[in-house]
Amino acid sequence: MVRKATNNLLQKAKKSKSDEFYTQLCDIERELQYYPNCFSGKVVYCNCDDPKVSNFFRFFKENFQRLGLRKLIASFYKEQSNNLFQMQVDERPYYCEYDGSDENIMIGHFHGNGDFRSKECVDLLLRSDVVVTNPPFSLFREFIAQIVRYNKQFLVIGNVNAITYKEIFELIQGNKAWLGINLGRGISGFIVPSHYQQYGTEISVNKEGQTIIATNGCLWLTNLELKQRHDDIILTKCYYGNEEAYPTYDNCDGINVNKTQDIPKDYAGLMGVPITFLHKYNPEQFEIVKFRKGDDGRDLCINGKCPYFRILIRNKRILRHDSVPLSNVCAGEMNIMVN
Repeated sequence: MVRKATNNLLQKAKKSKSDEFYTQLCDIERELQYYPNCFSGKVVYCNCDDPKVSNFFRFFKENFQRLGLRKLIASFYKEQSNNLFQMQVDERPYYCEYDGSDENIMIGHFHGNGDFRSKECVDLLLRSDVVVTNPPFSLFREFIAQIVRYNKQFLVIGNVNAITYKEIFELIQGNKAWLGINLGRGISGFIVPSHYQQYGTEISVNKEGQTIIATNGCLWLTNLELKQRHDDIILTKCYYGNEEAYPTYDNCDGINVNKTQDIPKDYAGLMGVPITFLHKYNPEQFEIVKFRKGDDGRDLCINGKCPYFRILIRNKRILRHDSVPLSNVCAGEMNIMVN
């Protein structure tokens, strides 16, 4: 219940446009270890990050040489005062460019507020190769759409429900984006301002005095190559002989599978799996056919009841021969697996 409560906080933040959830250095280090060769010779842009406090900027600055970066850029949004005449120059939104030398950190001030959608920030984006940041959850669709529009590589944190957004799902289905390594409890928590409403008991204060709220409702989304995403899901269950465990949908010629680990190895037709399947999805092993809807355009349902969001998939490693039964596959009497 505690975890559900903290996930509610993310939803409240989305609705209220309160996006001050800052990523911990430990979570950045835990994820970035899987992309050791993705940044060599590239310009990394953290476009939702105040260089003074951002752990993304800190990570890339401290690991600049090891990762082989060409340049690091960071910029952030800052709400501007209504009285611009009283604003000091050093209070204006700014960006930072770092080339690996502590003696050569360039600071530039924006004329605007540093919003990632502004022309000034887009100009910086055009000079970059990879975007790595924790974007505003309330603007996640727009943020990803911009990155895709300008054909940039990216690694970002988002709410796990982002998988259900039509625009994001289409990227995953088209093999243009995929989930990173850490998901749910693999992301330990976010730094939040002290004035944020706090739920549950999974709240702590770190040694710097920062408030940390844990949640299992987040994921990493990326288009940086991961060798892990080409690992097969090991299938151990059988459909034939256990048909009662896999009910068919009322409005689709397919079966329901409640857990990724329960995907049968002998079924060639459509299977509805939970959205967490995408964390283990190998595009060489499975085809993503459709999201959520049955043949009638309505949510998939079983005996009139709709399970939580399902993704319709098909096993690409099984050849489908309509005239040949598959019921003997698990018994070893027939081999129809693609080599």
